[in-house]
Amino acid sequence: QVQLVESGGGSVQAGGSLRLSCVASGWRYLPACMGWFRQAPGKEREGVATISYGSGSTDYADSVKARFTISRTIAWNTVTVNLQMNSLKPEDTAIYYCATSPGQCRGASESAFDYWGQGTQVTVSS
Repeated sequence: QVQLVESGGGSVQAGGSLRLSCVASGWRYLPACMGWFRQAPGKEREGVATISYGSGSTDYADSVKARFTISRTIAWNTVTVNLQMNSLKPEDTAIYYCATSPGQCRGASESAFDYWGQGTQVTVSS
């Protein structure tokens, strides 16, 4: 059974850093794409960053480029996806979710992601 378990959320002041981790296990066939999404209060969920399982290529939302870094490590059938968040801003406050998709990252919409974590809260105060 596939499970995605996130950790690392919390509260930080603007300009600070947090590192989110997502351990994805139980795969029969490893996913092609992994990503982080977030949902702020009163807003729709949006994509933050994706990483290709095979090549490790990454993509970021414009709002987080040069501040966030997505990475992954692979061990047998367990994948850990990390999101290093630096220079945090109050507008980064949201619940952050990791997710995986069996398809390629390029051009993938949110609906292509079929497994989701439970979410972890990130709060950035000014």
